Amino acid sequence: MKVLVIHGPNLNMLGKREPEHYGTLTLDAIDASIRELSKELGMETECFQSNSESAIVERLQDCQCDCIIINPAAFTHTSVAIRDALLASGIPAIEVHLSNIHKREEFRRHSYVAGVALGQISGFGGEGYLLALRAAKSHMQAG
Repeated sequence: MKVLVIHGPNLNMLGKREPEHYGTLTLDAIDASIRELSKELGMETECFQSNSESAIVERLQDCQCDCIIINPAAFTHTSVAIRDALLASGIPAIEVHLSNIHKREEFRRHSYVAGVALGQISGFGGEGYLLALRAAKSHMQAG
């Protein structure tokens, strides 16, 4: 079982950027916890971060995996291109957000990705990625 984890724009700034919304964990720490749990679950995981919408679309188009975990970050609310690339991939996807997007500004409450994802996990900080990894494993085992 192979999972691709995609982190969108500005997530490379975690630990420095708006800790009241995103916490103090760095992206490196989150990726390390993802890799650790992935090994425990007997899964292979690749983590990818980009601030570029086109790089994320291209990575989705080239994806060779069983499931995608994606935090599109600001592209959640703006990118039809990422939504369409997820849909075109035919690969099940789980949307993750560190903060609860439904408790934030009105414009952050709409997700273009939600309509093509298996589900959405938001508001649990870095733990959300681990919940998504467990959900991905469960989904793939259910077949």
